[in-house]
Amino acid sequence: MPPNKLHWQVLIALGLAAGAGLATREDGSLLGLPALAVYDFLGSLFLNALKMLIVPLIVASIIAGLANNRGMSGLGRLGGKTVAWYLTTTTLAVLVGLLALNLVQPGVVDGQPAKDRLGLAAETGAVMEKVAGRDSGDLIEIVLRMVPPNIVSAAAEGQMLGLITFSLLFGYFITRLPDELGQHQRSFWEGFAQVMLKITELVMRFAPIGVFGLVAKVVATSGLEAFRPLAGFFFTVLAALAIHMFVVLPLLLKLVGRVSPVRHFQAMSPALLTAFSTASSSATLPLTMDCVEKRAGVSERTSSFVLPLGATVNMDGTALYECAAVLFIAQAYGVELGFVQQLTVVVLALLTSIGVAGIPAASLVAITLILTHFGLPAEAIGLILATDRVLDMCRTSVNVFSDACGAVVIARSEGERPLTEEDGRKPQ
Repeated sequence: MPPNKLHWQVLIALGLAAGAGLATREDGSLLGLPALAVYDFLGSLFLNALKMLIVPLIVASIIAGLANNRGMSGLGRLGGKTVAWYLTTTTLAVLVGLLALNLVQPGVVDGQPAKDRLGLAAETGAVMEKVAGRDSGDLIEIVLRMVPPNIVSAAAEGQMLGLITFSLLFGYFITRLPDELGQHQRSFWEGFAQVMLKITELVMRFAPIGVFGLVAKVVATSGLEAFRPLAGFFFTVLAALAIHMFVVLPLLLKLVGRVSPVRHFQAMSPALLTAFSTASSSATLPLTMDCVEKRAGVSERTSSFVLPLGATVNMDGTALYECAAVLFIAQAYGVELGFVQQLTVVVLALLTSIGVAGIPAASLVAITLILTHFGLPAEAIGLILATDRVLDMCRTSVNVFSDACGAVVIARSEGERPLTEEDGRKPQ
């Protein structure tokens, strides 16, 4: 099951699920078992596999990513600029997603929450009871969770903020070890991260089966009406990603970096097409570095520091998508998130996007984490699987473009002259 064919398999599974759901009666059977129970089993098994990956995948990705950036041992001016750029663009991306979902409200259809149309099992009252009270005190609790008293207990309870903080510190201080000790640590965590990527790829190979089970159950209980709010969600997220990529980032390029956005798009076109087709910022990294250095004119010193770090921690499109998915599911349940609760979503999307591996569909793991934090049913993530692949391709392109913009802007601030009219450089 080649990875680059996965999106076609998911689309086929979606079509089969729609047909199977329409043909299934609530008392129907499949291989002698209740059909709805079979669909539920397939979907739940896939979601459990995603949940199983949360702790090791995020921890290994962060530690390995930071440990392998040896320049982190002397952050200095370049490191400060890189971190500032990534925090700024990711925050702007999340705010764009937040604004789009609040304006369009795709989880509300004809003035009513789309819960019944989507076949969501949990009762709205029970969900609202779990979400209630998560206000300013909860925001303070987030800060406290960033420094847990017991890191093992935090991992067991799924409190990922503390693990993210610990992983960032662990990865950074690996770069401060003597060469021999540091190399052993880097080798171990790089191997650990690669193993987790392989397991994640294995789980995602079964995504078509998971999609089939989740969608077939929804269609069997709700009919094709479930796809109306999903279409609204899809186009709202697509519009938000487009605004960030074609408006926000070009404005930053022009105003902060004083470079031509059009020329930068031309220079980065091979990397963007690769990112779109593979839905993997990690797989695109070599081509991204090649385009930034040879076509945009950024020095190897700058690109070799900014881009590998960006492929690990800078996920504009992913953070936007996480925020949008959580708000959509909350709207579908009829749960109104207040200002502070939405600010909490922004903070969580910002932090969890740091730990998302640069491979297809890895953000589903982070979305599960945020849903759990708010008391929203994790099984609701099955709703967005039908649209995830195309949006994954789009948000990966946004991730890669933001990394490349950061490299150009930081290079300009360091006295380099990428993509300037006076140097006569043109994309090859």
